[in-house]
This record gives sequence, structure tokens and C-alpha cells, in this order.
Amino acid sequence: MKKVMKIAIDGPAASGKSSVGIQLAKKLNFAFLDTGVMYRAVTYAAIKEGVGIDDEEGVSELASRIKIEINKPTHDDGRVNDVLIDGEDLTWKIRTPEVNDNVSRVSKYPEVRKILTEKQRDIAKHTDIIMVGRDIGTIVLPDAHLKIFLKASLEERARRRYEEEAERNNGADFESIIENLKKRDQIDSQREIAPLVPAEDAVIVNTDGKSVDEVVDEICHYLTMKKKSCRE
Repeated sequence: MKKVMKIAIDGPAASGKSSVGIQLAKKLNFAFLDTGVMYRAVTYAAIKEGVGIDDEEGVSELASRIKIEINKPTHDDGRVNDVLIDGEDLTWKIRTPEVNDNVSRVSKYPEVRKILTEKQRDIAKHTDIIMVGRDIGTIVLPDAHLKIFLKASLEERARRRYEEEAERNNGADFESIIENLKKRDQIDSQREIAPLVPAEDAVIVNTDGKSVDEVVDEICHYLTMKKKSCRE
């Protein structure tokens, strides 16, 4: 049986993980998974069902109970995948400001991380994949063929997030986005379980001032060094 190839891309919020991962997956004809959508799905479900975000036991029970499906996109509206919770398409609803403000708190719960990590590893067993998140290279796929850690300045990441929110007419406020990113960085880097840190064997790529294509080309260079070429 052909051994599947796994590429891990980690980094803080708005560092370019999804944009880069999607483009790289197209070049390689790999599957793509942004693991963050799973934590967003749990966060959205908690808000919708009235489970307090600070109720660790309640949120963890919810994570074990709901069915999260990540499927190929069925609508041409900019989505990368369909994200379904218990059969309902909630692809865009999991990206509201309220979810943005609470997802890092949900993602620090050990049981939630355990449940979703198992789902992510199962997906990676069956197909060549680009998987992006906060702990892919360190926890989820420590055996990944290539591990990339994307970095970008706070200002650059805030600008990107502001433009994303403005395109979706979400009432973006630049200063609020700056504060939200600071808070998320603090939570992600200081949590006890799977903190946001580069894997020891990760390649650090700074995305400041670089286009998505430039970053993808840089990663392709590292892949070539590992005897795997990107398609033209």
C-alpha cells in the first residue's frame, strides 16, 4: 500500500496558513485540512446551544457529541470546504466575530484537543494531505514529511484579517482585530496542552511582505530538497 505523505503547516492566527496551504495542496494535488475549523465548529455549537465557554466539562462533552464533517465545497462562494455540524452547513457561521473571540479559549481544553486530534490523525491516514493549525508538527502529525512554521508581524496579520472581515461585511475594526490577535497569541502560546511553538525540526518561514505564491515557492524549494517536487 502506498505510504501517504503529510505536510504540516503551523503558525499564529492570520499568518497565512490557510492561503498557503490551499495553494500548495493544489500544486501537489493533495487534500487540504485547516484543523482550526474543527475548533471553530465546537465553539459555534457551544454558543448556539448556550453552553458557557468557560464550562470546560460542558464544552468537552459537546465536542464528543456533535458530528463535524469537512467535505469538498459545494458552493462557489470562496469557501475551501463545506463545514457541517450534525448535517447543517455552517461554513461561514463559524467565522463570525463572536467565534473569533472565543475559539482560543475552547481550543485550550485538553479533552477537546484530544477528541479533535484523533479525528485529524484519522483523516491523515488515508490521503496525501496538507494540514494546517497550531500543533500539527508537534502533536497531531509528528511524523510529517515536512513541517513548516509560518511567522508574520502582528501588524501584518491584523491587516490581513481586517481585509478578510471587510470582504465579508463583518464590520471589521482594525484596533479590535489587533487586540483579538494579541489575546489569541497569548492563549495559544501559553496553554499547557499543545502550545503554539515550532516543532524542533520545522522550517521557519516569515511571510511578511510576501505573496502567497512567493511563500508557496519557498516551501516547494524545501520539498525539492526532500526529493518531492511541486507540479507546475
